[in-house]
Amino acid sequence: MKLVLYTSAFCAPCAAARRAVADVKNLVPWVTSIERDVVAHETHAEADGISSTPTLLILSPSGREVFRAEGAPRTDQLLTAVALHRDAA
Repeated sequence: MKLVLYTSAFCAPCAAARRAVADVKNLVPWVTSIERDVVAHETHAEADGISSTPTLLILSPSGREVFRAEGAPRTDQLLTAVALHRDAA
């Protein structure tokens, strides 16, 4: 399972989203993550339909999007989303 966090340079809530992703990675070792700045990764952001930052995507092992959240999730919310989508193909 991969977490993809879209951020931007002047996004205050992005720091909270980064912390939540880091917390989840520390608690759930099989989760991986990547952060993409929307300006530096404009093609990816456009392909993924990103319209605001932070936006977090959870991808299944096959790369399919199984969850999307705009705004900064709390660690408990993100852990719940990971647990609910753990077995997504």
